[in-house]
Amino acid sequence: MTDELNAVVEETEPAVLAAATVTLVEGPTFCVSGTSGDMEAEVPQGLFFRDMRVVSDWQVRVDGRRPHHLTVLSQNPYSTTFVSRVPPRGAQSELLLERRRYLGEGMREDLRLRNLSTRPMTVPVSLKVGADFADVFAVKEGRVRGTGEVGATPVGEAVEFVLHSGDFLRGVRVEGSGATARPDGLDFLAELPAHGEWHATVLVRPGVEGEEAGGVFHPGTEPGESGPARRLRAWRENAPRVTDIEDPELHRTLRRSLEDLGALRIFDPRNPGHTAVAAGAPWFMALFGRDSLLSSYMALPLDQTLALGTLQTLARDQGSKVDPDTEEQPGRILHETRFGLNFPLAGSRGSVYYGTADATPLFVIVLGELSRWGIAPDEVEALLPHADRALQWIEEYGDRDGDGFVEYQRMTGNGLLNQGWKDSYDGINFADGRLAEPPIALCEVQSYVYAAYVVRSHFAQEAGDLKAAEHWAQRAAALKKAFNEQFWLPERGWYAVGLDRDKRPIDALASNMGHCLWTGIADRDKAEQVAERLLSPEMFTGWGVRTLASTMGAYNPMSYHNGSIWPHDNALIATGLMRYGFVEEATRVATGILDAAEAFGGRLPELFCGFDRSDYDAPLPYPTSCSPQAWAAASPVQLVRALLRIDPWMSHGQIWMAPAWPARYGRLRIHNISLAGRSVDLEVDGESTRITGLPDDIEIVHQPRRPLSAPPSHHASDQSPTGE
Repeated sequence: MTDELNAVVEETEPAVLAAATVTLVEGPTFCVSGTSGDMEAEVPQGLFFRDMRVVSDWQVRVDGRRPHHLTVLSQNPYSTTFVSRVPPRGAQSELLLERRRYLGEGMREDLRLRNLSTRPMTVPVSLKVGADFADVFAVKEGRVRGTGEVGATPVGEAVEFVLHSGDFLRGVRVEGSGATARPDGLDFLAELPAHGEWHATVLVRPGVEGEEAGGVFHPGTEPGESGPARRLRAWRENAPRVTDIEDPELHRTLRRSLEDLGALRIFDPRNPGHTAVAAGAPWFMALFGRDSLLSSYMALPLDQTLALGTLQTLARDQGSKVDPDTEEQPGRILHETRFGLNFPLAGSRGSVYYGTADATPLFVIVLGELSRWGIAPDEVEALLPHADRALQWIEEYGDRDGDGFVEYQRMTGNGLLNQGWKDSYDGINFADGRLAEPPIALCEVQSYVYAAYVVRSHFAQEAGDLKAAEHWAQRAAALKKAFNEQFWLPERGWYAVGLDRDKRPIDALASNMGHCLWTGIADRDKAEQVAERLLSPEMFTGWGVRTLASTMGAYNPMSYHNGSIWPHDNALIATGLMRYGFVEEATRVATGILDAAEAFGGRLPELFCGFDRSDYDAPLPYPTSCSPQAWAAASPVQLVRALLRIDPWMSHGQIWMAPAWPARYGRLRIHNISLAGRSVDLEVDGESTRITGLPDDIEIVHQPRRPLSAPPSHHASDQSPTGE
């Protein structure tokens, strides 16, 4: 196996960051440094802009000495302050260094050196700077190598780095006020009166194809008036607010989720008004089809613009041709986008890779959910042709052999071997641990396709197109029937993870089948056994449901997909359990994950180890887990929604609501939820539930919404295509 292919196989698992690192995020720009503020090229650190490390070395020395770290004062996702003392040459330290760092389309760092002594000083300050323009993949996987010729040119107070690699041009300019530039950095001379201070500002401006990025933190401009600050302020002001909650830990978790989702927003440079959500920091600050769709779906109670913007951005890059290198096919929704020089998944200098089986049906599901919430009906309508193209991909390309199921198999040796959410090379296996061979039809992918058919039937019925409504309802019913016949393992009491290349059921007991409860494809007579299996000691740890049961051959609680716990997976499982009426089971899953969030300080990581709660007093972190990560940040929001059992259906003038709110969390009041074009308030206090601010024509249905289901056939115009 080549190094490049090795890199692709491990693509989904990020690098191990040192425990003492600081990550800042602002759109497609992110920065990883040590707690001192320094960055070193030899470790996964640096300033990254559009998937390329534009600063690889960044080290401040005062009087030739490395300052000693004291603390980091976190301010918001895009800025922080590093405080250090300069080690003394005599009896005691007399110099204090503050480094205030701001991220935008580049970086600004304000240096403040304080003289705490009674005598004046003149002190040299140096900043070592390096730029290797390494691709983000190469950095996170520790395989940085030369990408072209990098030139460094001192120009007055600045040093300019330029990468030439064929016709590819990237650059970065590092400029310091009052500095003297050299090829590897900047020098300053700090004049410090007794008890006085010295200040300098360093700006980092990346350039792409000869054009310098605009930047947002110019000298003389208050950081609070910058673009990132204004956007974050607007996000906080417009998002729902938990104004009253008795449980302080749950309050902290929800507040953390709001902040992290705000930090992970990205803005389409082709249309800055469209806001999408990146997959996670630090290594996945890019649009990912599956991750962004599920994250924005779960974040709907906070901000529906994330889902709409994600759909609009994905629609613009929807597949239009057949390209084996990128795995593009007409109607297919992308897996991920990148801007770096070395993106192996998309071929030579590609920026978009389409190799995923689930993003395309998820696109239709999220569009349908926006319709249910009554969000931007004109813009939702404009996206419906893209949903139809997605459904066409499902039937013409996704179903490779015409058996009614969507399978995947990569088109080249550079593609992802597994193309569901468990996309590590060993993520899909049999009960005895053998790896399944593609083409593979995953159980959750069929459930997403089923839900996509149901959604399209809804759209058709609401448009008065009863023939189309009947067609899609029948497609859903046929898929549901075939799925329950071929994926169900009666001797084991669970659904197969999938079907392998020989159509053999992949018989491992795994969490994937929980998604089948979420979409409603599971037959009711099988759902009870699924619930029992998911909550069995082999699967449920007390902190959450494992990705793979402890009795399976490939089980490892410290693996990426074979025994670990993923919050988003559990959020969908809890939602599915609640949909089928398994309230106690759903509550156990939800409270377990929320307990884990408390143990992690209110911020759920991408995943954590799958050890049993009786083994350790706290969940064990997974070393390469992204944090913040979008669908982990959105999971508490989805879990709260599942516990409240709130489901809007605005086109029918109804909101289904029947809270199963645990008494342990006490009173809950949420202000400024967007529903039906209004800002509404929600209050849960014991058995009392109120929603205020709704239009008069909206009915609150005080019972849980039934699972999505499609009858085999119907002709009555007043019958819902989902049987609801």
